Amino acid sequence: MNIEVKAVHFSIREESREYLDKKIKRIPNAENMIVDLLFTFTKEKLFKAVCTVNFRWGLSTHVSEEDYELLPAIDKLIDKLEAKIIKEKEKVKEKY
Repeated sequence: MNIEVKAVHFSIREESREYLDKKIKRIPNAENMIVDLLFTFTKEKLFKAVCTVNFRWGLSTHVSEEDYELLPAIDKLIDKLEAKIIKEKEKVKEKY
């Protein structure tokens, strides 16, 4: 699984990157289902966290979240991402 993290208008501190990596590990079977996880964090008035997921069966999906702080934005994004991955996994199971 390829993980790419970009920050726009600020630099991600090492602690924030480690926090993100720890949260990614909690996603069930992510390494078996996902080819790429592309994160983009933008800071304007709010932190905007966007993730593009490329599944191994060819599907791409986007998830985004906003918050005043970076770590809560990561938490919300990972929660949405986990729900989206579980939903897509169920769809694939139904087909086969």
